Amino acid sequence: MGKLVIFSAPSGAGKSTIVNYLLSQNLNLQFSISATSRPPRGTEKHGIEYYFLSPEEFRQKIDNDEFLEFEEVYKDRFYGTLKSEVERITNNGRNVLFDVDVVGGCNIKKYYGDKALSIFVEPPSVEELRKRLENRGTDSLEIISDRLAKAAIEMTFASQFDKIIINDNLDGAKAEVLKIVTEFLSR
Repeated sequence: MGKLVIFSAPSGAGKSTIVNYLLSQNLNLQFSISATSRPPRGTEKHGIEYYFLSPEEFRQKIDNDEFLEFEEVYKDRFYGTLKSEVERITNNGRNVLFDVDVVGGCNIKKYYGDKALSIFVEPPSVEELRKRLENRGTDSLEIISDRLAKAAIEMTFASQFDKIIINDNLDGAKAEVLKIVTEFLSR
């Protein structure tokens, strides 16, 4: 079975940028597409960035025990990792790269133990996080406030991860992550 690399971070910490960088390297990594009940943002497509499901479809898959992990982040706003997605990737001889919330990251790590490496990407400060979220231009001020409140809670989970990367310099963070992941995959 392939190995698993888990990334978690507060929204706006730079996790997706780092994940996309790793996918561009020659590490035999394939992105695990999460399922969500939120609507697509911008140019997001079903089966590319996420599997977009209605809240009802998501609940049906929960009832059928089809998720490795899931969470109802906000009312009717679910995120989760389908067991079939991990099987799809590992059956093709690839390593799995997860971009999940902190609770999901902790749950996947518990499930797979030493076969998984968990990495927490931390912003340099909450103020910097606020700037990044505002500069994205994708969310209302209310949603940004919700994300910042959630970030404060998420950052308390950092110590449960194998590695913590503080993303105060993107190039430095990318280099550090590449080194850590390369070492893990070569074991």
